[in-house]
Amino acid sequence: MAYYITYGEFQQHMKDYFFRTGSRMQFPEMADYLYRKGLLSETPPDPMLTSEMFGDMDDDAFNKIIDQLPLELNPQISITPKVKETDIFPNSGDVFIIRHPRYTRPTPHIHNYFEINYVASGSCTFVFEKSKRIMQEGELCIIAPSSEHDLVIDDDSTVFCIMLRKSTFDTTFFSLLSRKDLLSYFFRTILQDDSHANYLLFFSENNKWLKQIIHNAMGESYKNDSYSNACCISWINLLFSNLLRNYSKTLQFYDYQMGSDFSLVLQYIQHNYQTLTLASLAELFHYSEPHLCTLIKQNTGHNFTGLIKRLRLAEAIDYLTNTNLKIGEIAEKVGYNSADHFSRVFRSTYKMSPQEYRKQNSHTEEAFVPFEIRKEKDK
Repeated sequence: MAYYITYGEFQQHMKDYFFRTGSRMQFPEMADYLYRKGLLSETPPDPMLTSEMFGDMDDDAFNKIIDQLPLELNPQISITPKVKETDIFPNSGDVFIIRHPRYTRPTPHIHNYFEINYVASGSCTFVFEKSKRIMQEGELCIIAPSSEHDLVIDDDSTVFCIMLRKSTFDTTFFSLLSRKDLLSYFFRTILQDDSHANYLLFFSENNKWLKQIIHNAMGESYKNDSYSNACCISWINLLFSNLLRNYSKTLQFYDYQMGSDFSLVLQYIQHNYQTLTLASLAELFHYSEPHLCTLIKQNTGHNFTGLIKRLRLAEAIDYLTNTNLKIGEIAEKVGYNSADHFSRVFRSTYKMSPQEYRKQNSHTEEAFVPFEIRKEKDK
């Protein structure tokens, strides 16, 4: 049977217990403790208004909203180091978001879904595969499934925890991560390899827009109407887009196979692929060419030549569909020494010429002219 309490009441009990006893409890232990003390209700608190948006709220105002949210508890459930989707997600939900509990007892665990932790204010201790680091305000960490980790908050810092079903990540967000950006290739490869623990860490400079996304996504995850799940997924799409667009240069990751500076290699390729050679890249980063080829293949899924080709052609498609640049100008911008060479490579990949592709897919249109103005011109 489910019992209820508000976020704020639950967190206050966690804090009071810690300061009174000097000991910490895990989330399920506190749920059981409150049940035995008769402090849980059999009916949920009043639901919040479904029309409300939260993006413009500051941290204090949004925390007050969270404190009023209903928290559903199932007492007398044993603690396990392996957490499954069925233990966390509502039946109809693909995304579930909480404000991470404070003053919990450290308990490393793994789970079969993706977890995103964002430090909105303050700091926390992030434990990953028995190593520790302090996550500061503005840092965001995406943890791959099957990774042993823990998060400990020792004060009133605010950390949002976004949980995504693995199947949802694979189907809904995979297309977003299939773009020309090299870090998108890397993102997919490193996070979808279940055989290794991994995380990606971004520093967002405490970005206001990122907070707005997370506030609204969390609000949607508690509305529980026929629109909330789709809206929540849309907000997370915006979150990923914002990270890839604005913060790819801040990317760090847990390293299981390669040198800790390899993300710099990926970023260098991304920004210099138009003229880059394998020899110059290997010399710059002090790798042998064969070893560098192996690392690139392992972590992007492509060999060096194929990767450069994909990056160039993806950029070319952007120019073809969104600009009126001539074919020769596009060839030069993406790194080909002639329009003929570019056209041959393009045709071998897409089975049509760049001109034919532009005709079929162009997004460029004549500028809109208001009806009244056009009518005046036609006189």
